[in-house]
Amino acid sequence: MAIAIALFLIVVGSVVFHIVTPWWLTPLASNWGQMDLTIDITMWVTGFFFIVINLFVVYCLWRFRHRQGLVASYQHDNKKLEHWLIGVTSVGIIALLAPGLVVYANYVSPPSESMELEVLGQQWQWRYRFPGPDGKFGRSDPRFVAANNPFGIDPADPQAQDDLLVEGNEVHLPKSRPVKVVLRSHDVLHDFFVPQFRARMNIVPGQVGWFWFMPTKGGRYESMCAQLCGVGHPNMRGFVLVEDDAAFAAWRGKLPTFAASLNPAAALPGGDQLARGKALAASKGCAACHSIDGKPGVGPSWKGLFGKTETMEDGSTALVDDAFLRGFIRDPKSRDVKGFPNVMPQLPMSDDELDALVGYIKSLGTAPSKP
Repeated sequence: MAIAIALFLIVVGSVVFHIVTPWWLTPLASNWGQMDLTIDITMWVTGFFFIVINLFVVYCLWRFRHRQGLVASYQHDNKKLEHWLIGVTSVGIIALLAPGLVVYANYVSPPSESMELEVLGQQWQWRYRFPGPDGKFGRSDPRFVAANNPFGIDPADPQAQDDLLVEGNEVHLPKSRPVKVVLRSHDVLHDFFVPQFRARMNIVPGQVGWFWFMPTKGGRYESMCAQLCGVGHPNMRGFVLVEDDAAFAAWRGKLPTFAASLNPAAALPGGDQLARGKALAASKGCAACHSIDGKPGVGPSWKGLFGKTETMEDGSTALVDDAFLRGFIRDPKSRDVKGFPNVMPQLPMSDDELDALVGYIKSLGTAPSKP
């Protein structure tokens, strides 16, 4: 009887928790209200069977509990019961699968007028690419992947020269316009997920996937990786900013082209060394945690970091100079900077690469001197 009572209380507690829980779906910000309907159907169907089956077990534990001197009778089969169980189970499975299959068929069939956006997953950051004025993505191939060409775009492809590359972990999208999201992985399994859009899909290395959605509400939404992809997985976050057409066009007009990215040294004072440092920061996934514009992140922003005095968790202080940066990059676990989680992975890096990366961080500005 104790087991029956405990199981009954678990059922009641689960139902009450589901009713009063503050954790539920985020407000919808895309066209995929069908996703919410599918989730509701799944919750009702699975909830119904959860309650019925467990209460039936409670009844059986009570009804057929051990009684002194009572001998159970053997029943060979019950065709009527078998037919009912098969029928009810089949209806439940159909109710679970049918809505999802219909929604998924629409989810991977973007409208012809959709704007294209390529999302590249890389440990532990997101990269984005738009087609240029020709409306077509340039050809890509793993043979062309390099620190300054993470997408593996073919430099000889004429259609690739005007492709627009997004620097940083934030991408802008226009409101009320369908977007086809093309998904590729640079290394391991990832999953691009924006909860408010009800949009997500696994990104399998060596394969190209896609889905579409239409943002319906302006705002800044967090994107994240929903598949374990290594030690930096929790930091693989970005942002999608939904805005009006004019603001989006202005932002898009400032994006660098692939052709310009092939000669980054020309755009950086200091030449090739800083260009190499910038490329290393991108290829090593540093942008996943460190911004270059002063915006807060998982780690401190690199803007104005050099020359700053940081406070450690143990109360000590340290000047962010060449020695500090080199030591911290070599062994991130050696010190805990106050206010930031100690989650930075240890990355293999040669002395020349370390020189380039530290030089790039220094080029982003120094902390203002105190009067």
